[in-house]
This record gives sequence, C-alpha cells and structure tokens, in this order.
Amino acid sequence: MSRRKPRANNAEPRRFNDLPNAQQAGMLCNDEQFRTFAGQQFLSSKVQVSPTATAEFIRRHCGVDSRRDLNTDAAASRKFQTLRTEFDAWAGRIQAPR
Repeated sequence: MSRRKPRANNAEPRRFNDLPNAQQAGMLCNDEQFRTFAGQQFLSSKVQVSPTATAEFIRRHCGVDSRRDLNTDAAASRKFQTLRTEFDAWAGRIQAPR
C-alpha cells in the first residue's frame, strides 16, 4: 500500500476584499470585533453577540433572507459594503466616512 503525499496548494491566498460578499459576511460573523460592533448597532449594547445573532444583524441590515443574496442583489451588496466601511471606521482602520 503506497501512501500519497498531500499536494501543496500553490494557489495565492485571496485577499479578504477579493472574496464574494457572502463569504466575507460569513467570516465577519466569527470575528469578535465585528460581533461587538454588531451588538452596538443591533442592540445598542457593548455586549458581543453570537455568530448567529451577527448573521441575523447582517441579513436585516442588508434586507436579505440569506447572506448568499449579498452576491446577487446589487442593493444588498451596496448596503453590505457600506456596513463594512462603517465597521472599518468604528474599528479605527479607516477615517470615518463623511
């Protein structure tokens, strides 16, 4: 019985901004800082919310039934990108938008 060596993944890692919106949203739901931001926006609380509650916050904010819709609904996509900009400003990554 021969053992195969795992193949090296030579693909370049994709930047977060290059990922589809639905994938970005899924990742943000597990980001502790974004979950705190969602708690402030969703519940007006500094409590960090769960990944499930964060997913609900994103869906409600963007007006979709599924995060998958962020990839195909232009209006929802714009709302999600605006939400990401607001988060980046809140987190101090960029200057607050005017």
